[in-house]
This record gives sequence, C-alpha cells and structure tokens, in this order.
Amino acid sequence: MMCGAASATQPATAETQDIADQVRAQLEEKEKKKFPVFKAVSFKSQVVAGMNYFIKVHVGDDDFVHLRVFRSLPHENKPLTLSDYQTNKARHDELTYF
Repeated sequence: MMCGAASATQPATAETQDIADQVRAQLEEKEKKKFPVFKAVSFKSQVVAGMNYFIKVHVGDDDFVHLRVFRSLPHENKPLTLSDYQTNKARHDELTYF
C-alpha cells in the first residue's frame, strides 16, 4: 500500500469488527439511536499520521453506514476516533473516501 492512498476494499476481519465496536457508542450518540445490528462487512485503510479505516457496517434490515475511524500512532496512546460517517447506505454502495 502506498502511503496516503487508501487500500482496496477488503472483507471485514475480526480486527475490523473490534474497531467498529469501539466507536459504536460514538455513532449511536451522534445519531441518537441504538442499532440492533452492528456487523462490519468490508473496509479500506489509509496510512496517514496514524491510520484511517473506512468501514461498511450493516446496522439492520437493508441499512448500512459507512464509518471513518482514526487510529493514532501507538506512542500517542489515544482512543479510536469516529472522524466521520455516512448513513442511508445500501449493501451495493461503494466504500469511498469521505
């Protein structure tokens, strides 16, 4: 992967699900609702001064959200941050930079 460029879309892993789970409360607070399902489906990553993760998450029925999560460099010892998100997504919507 080239520094600064996002990776190709990949199937979600256990690590991806863990990242999504760690920012779930942040999303639910911003959206003022609880999601009955929160299953990471796919992701892209981007090396910056840390790592951006773009994660497609199934949140119930035919509904999906796209998350942008920032992981700081290890020596900074900061929690994961939900940088941005997009709602009203469908399974077929491409995961892109936002």
